[in-house]
Amino acid sequence: MQGKANVIAALNNLLSYELAAMDQYFIHSEMYADWGLNKLFERIAHEFDDEKGHAKKLIERILFLEGTPDMTQRTGFKVGDDVPSMLESDLRVEYEVADKLKETIAICEQEQDYVTRDMLTTLLDDTEMDHAYWLEQQLGLIKRIGLQNYLQSQM
Repeated sequence: MQGKANVIAALNNLLSYELAAMDQYFIHSEMYADWGLNKLFERIAHEFDDEKGHAKKLIERILFLEGTPDMTQRTGFKVGDDVPSMLESDLRVEYEVADKLKETIAICEQEQDYVTRDMLTTLLDDTEMDHAYWLEQQLGLIKRIGLQNYLQSQM
């Protein structure tokens, strides 16, 4: 099914953010594992899998719309060097993904591509209600109980 060029372009732009989030979660999860922060490793490895699923859905939709997925871009990718900066970087990229999802949803509405819009709405819910919310909680815990207590709770 031939999709609208602007929808495909917006999906590819969104894909670059989802791939950045996926790669960022992947490296962060491995860093947590290396540091012995097993609870953070497990959660962030799960987030990596979720982001991989988001990217897969976007790729499938781009292909269905007869577009070519651009797998070369990683917009917003930034690896942290300690737990707070890693969590903050992950939260930043989730906020960026949410913004791009909203922009792409609006384009889909304009082009009356309601199937793509509905798929993106599901991804937005996951991004805001699961990923970003959990990261906000973790950063809040660090502020409330202190970094050392937080790190100890993640071992």
